[in-house]
Amino acid sequence: MASWLPETLFEIVGQGQAPSKDYYQLLVTQTQMIFRWWKISLRSEFRTAKPGEIKETHEDFLDNSNLQVQIALVFGARVLDYVFNLCQGKFDYLERLSDKLLLKIICYLDLEDVARLSQTSSKFAKLCKSDSLWEQIVQSACDTITSDMRALAMDVGWRQMFFTNKIQLQRQIRKKKQRQGKHKEKHI
Repeated sequence: MASWLPETLFEIVGQGQAPSKDYYQLLVTQTQMIFRWWKISLRSEFRTAKPGEIKETHEDFLDNSNLQVQIALVFGARVLDYVFNLCQGKFDYLERLSDKLLLKIICYLDLEDVARLSQTSSKFAKLCKSDSLWEQIVQSACDTITSDMRALAMDVGWRQMFFTNKIQLQRQIRKKKQRQGKHKEKHI
């Protein structure tokens, strides 16, 4: 199953903890872990420092506690845990699916499950709040979607449309039509 994974499994860049101005890159591929750094300093003794790089196989990285500590200091314990899992072959396949495919899957969930899923990661939070998802949910809940409803959804968003009751929607559509009518009268 890992054969359909991209060559680069994970990449992150960042700056060292203050007062350091050094830059770091961590790259995890299917076969190795690469840690790079660039020393940034105004001090003359560090101006000639060249960039550095450590390349290790996943197995060697799992045994290198010094490098693990360095990664935790620069990128944090959560990134270290994630990289550790990748090097052990524990991949999060769900996170790697395309947004389009995930939206198709999410629209089949119950609303409570959509709310729970939105709390699992920033990617799922973005997807669960996306207009694309809520447009699909509204379309599956409604028999027909009129052009007035579509226009209102462009103004307030599909999620708001879904959670607004029918009477309020009719009132909002009527107000929008009245505003458009007044706007046309001004230009005539």
